Parts: sequence; structure tokens; C-alpha cells
Amino acid sequence: MLEITVQTESEERHVRVSAEELAGLVRRIGGDDDHFLVVQRIPDLPDVFTQVWHEAGGDYTLEYRDGSADRHFQAMADGPEDVIAAMTGWARHEAGWDDGLRWEPLDLGPVPEVPPLDLGDDERAVLERRVREVLAGGYATRAELAELAEEFLVTEDRRPVSGGQAEALADRLWLERVAEQAAWRGETDPERLTRAFAALEEAGVTARENFTCCRRCGEAEIGDDGEPDARGFVYFHSQCTDSAVAGHGLTLLYGGFDGSADTSAAIGREVVAALEAVGLRAEWDGEPGRAVTVTPLDWRRRLVG
Repeated sequence: MLEITVQTESEERHVRVSAEELAGLVRRIGGDDDHFLVVQRIPDLPDVFTQVWHEAGGDYTLEYRDGSADRHFQAMADGPEDVIAAMTGWARHEAGWDDGLRWEPLDLGPVPEVPPLDLGDDERAVLERRVREVLAGGYATRAELAELAEEFLVTEDRRPVSGGQAEALADRLWLERVAEQAAWRGETDPERLTRAFAALEEAGVTARENFTCCRRCGEAEIGDDGEPDARGFVYFHSQCTDSAVAGHGLTLLYGGFDGSADTSAAIGREVVAALEAVGLRAEWDGEPGRAVTVTPLDWRRRLVG
């Protein structure tokens, strides 16, 4: 699988696609509401991407940017195969991936200056602490972190953080986390959890990570989020993620879609077995009305973006 994310015009998001899947997405574009793809590395890095635009009957406009504004280039291709080759090579970090196309610098004009944050020490500390908490959760994109930073201190009569300032803050803290996770070795506990959830999904249990903001929303939405023939569900919401980041373990909510206690208890046993199979320890007393808690848990989830 390629260590990339692919965003479509219709806001589909594909994570870690194969080369064949990327090729299929490139060949698909050109129709209504499906004109472009944006490809970013995992983990996403600010101003590092490649993207392509195509309208049926026309050429393909391919771009890539490698950091600063003077490292932004554009090329034209008359068919999808050159685009596929370039994008796949870019994703694989292949030497000479950009050969074969005529690249020209793309000048988008001067980059606007972003003034420093005008915040007191206490406000700055509160804002950065909250952004770091969500960042450590590992599920937010850079864009979502920037939105959080912009809105977190808003009151009825004050917006102290501009969009540009929020992006700069989110990018700075994001890059700090990227550097930190570069020292991690081997599979982490959240990656083990993802393996357990994938096994449950394969076995007919709808399994969702960081799903909705709270239990009420999760219970209301989980039934419509999985396969129609799913037997039951397990999930944790964003407040559970915050608790795991803080070192308090992870609460898993589960149940059966038929509403019976017996089915819920059976799903609970499947969840515990799946967790233990990947090396995680679960605490649960067997009662279908009680949540499963994963503890101890070292929450180090690698960023995607």
C-alpha cells in the first residue's frame, strides 16, 4: 500500500491505497463533481502534495509542491498514464519520478504575512494545550486542528485567532508531533486496537474508532454506519479518546442490534477476545450493561493527516 491519502472533489478520502487503486482514481476523474485529486503523504506535511485536475475531453493538469512557494510546479499531460506514473513515483519517493513531464514553476503570487498571535500567556497556554490533546489523539487532520485553533477561544464579541494564525499554530504543533513519533519503534497500542477492530469488522461487528462526539450521538448513529447485516457494534467516541490520551484507559461501548442482553453480552465477549488476540488487556465483568475498558494503554497513535 502507498503511504498516502487521496482526497476527491466529492470529499471522498482514501487512506493507504494501492498503486492500482490510485491508478483507478486518476482514470476516473473528468466527470461532474469528480474533476480532481489531491494526494498527500502520511504523515501529512505542510505544503507537500501533488494534485491533478482533468475535465473530460481535455488535458490533465498535474502539480506538485515541495514546501515553500518557490517549490511549486505544474505540468500538462494528454492522458492519464503519465499522471499515474508521476503520482505513483512521488508516493514511493522514487528518484526521477518527475522525469518525462515538462515542469514549470507555478507562481500564485505573494504569500500573505501572518501576524503573531496577540494572546496573553494564560490564553496561549490553554489554546496550545487543547490543540496538543487533540493532536495526541491522532485522528485529526491538519485542517481540523487549524479549525479547532481558530474557534476555541471565540466568544460572542471576540475572535482572537485568525485563520492564518490558526494554520500556523496547527502546523507548528503538528511538525513537533511528527518529529516525536519518528523515534517510535514497532507497533503501538492504538495500532493493535485498529487490528482488533478490523478483525471485528470482518466478523460482522461494526467497529468504529473516535466515532462521534459523545455516547448519545454514537448510539444514535452507529446503526447506520456499518453493513446492513452487522450483528452488533463496538465504538469509542472522542471523549473516550481524550481520556486515553490522558492515561486513563479507553472505554469501549458495544451492543447487539437486536436489542437483547444475550446478544450484547456475546458481542462484549467477542470484543474482549479480539483485544486479547492483539496483546491488549481488557477489563469487563461480563455484564452487557457495563463498558469494556482497555487498560493499561500507551496511547501513541501515529499521525495520518
